[in-house]
Amino acid sequence: MTRVGLIWNQKSHRNQGAGRAPLPDDVLDIVPEEPAQLFAGLRRFAAEGVDLVVIDGGDGTVREVLTRLPEAYGGRIPRLAVLPNGKTNALALDIGAPLGTTLEQILASVEAGRPLKRRHCLEIVRPGQTTPERRGFLFGLGAFVRATELAQRHHGLGFFDSAAVAVTLVTAAARTLLGGPGDPWRRGEPVTLSFAPDGPPMCFLLLASTLKRLPLGLKPFGTPREGLKVLSVAAPPRRLVPALPTLLRGRDAPWLVKSGYRRDDLAGFDASFPGDFVLDGEIYDGGQLSLRRGPELEFVIP
Repeated sequence: MTRVGLIWNQKSHRNQGAGRAPLPDDVLDIVPEEPAQLFAGLRRFAAEGVDLVVIDGGDGTVREVLTRLPEAYGGRIPRLAVLPNGKTNALALDIGAPLGTTLEQILASVEAGRPLKRRHCLEIVRPGQTTPERRGFLFGLGAFVRATELAQRHHGLGFFDSAAVAVTLVTAAARTLLGGPGDPWRRGEPVTLSFAPDGPPMCFLLLASTLKRLPLGLKPFGTPREGLKVLSVAAPPRRLVPALPTLLRGRDAPWLVKSGYRRDDLAGFDASFPGDFVLDGEIYDGGQLSLRRGPELEFVIP
């Protein structure tokens, strides 16, 4: 019999000010307010035999749970499910857990034996570390960091999920196109990449993800597929007006690579850069990092 544990993030966008419905008696739950409480709760889940962890929150909540889950469970990862109630819910969109997914629907899927959806996460490791510093699904640096800062401001204006993505893309594209040669959006950041050691010294944008589908049907990595996919764009971006729709629709063109737009499928890579990076909506300090495809995760979907 499946033992279920629920993590409820009361600070997630759609959970704020909302009460929870009573839980079934056999479902354990934790309501962590800080990382230490989350880890302690996950240890409790492991000790009590929880083999399905349901995450009630957005992409940030998923990131925090995945970062701590293997250690709490002695190196293994139980089955997972997502109730998408955050400001952004890209993972839930990708695996097929729509907004409004309920715990009851997840439990019904378990009872019916519905096939699981599988996705790899990505892991970030710094020099000298033996375990990943963070686990998530969407990594970015350069213009992606500035775009994330814009998105966070747009959240304050009431834009969430795909609407926030759309507003951010339009604003970021306009900001880049209108900027002069010295504009920080266009000049990029110094980045050294192990898969392109002879590449341009300045990077306008780098994205890496293990997701197959992104909001609004965007396809910056090309045809949707499994694995760790990378898009890198040299700075300053050339032919941005034709490149932007071509890239976002997942298309290819012979001039893309010559103009500094590169797509790669990798098991992992090293990156060194002085600026910040973004992982699943949160901004962190950069430096020397190794990114790698993490373990395959199993998700129960409604």
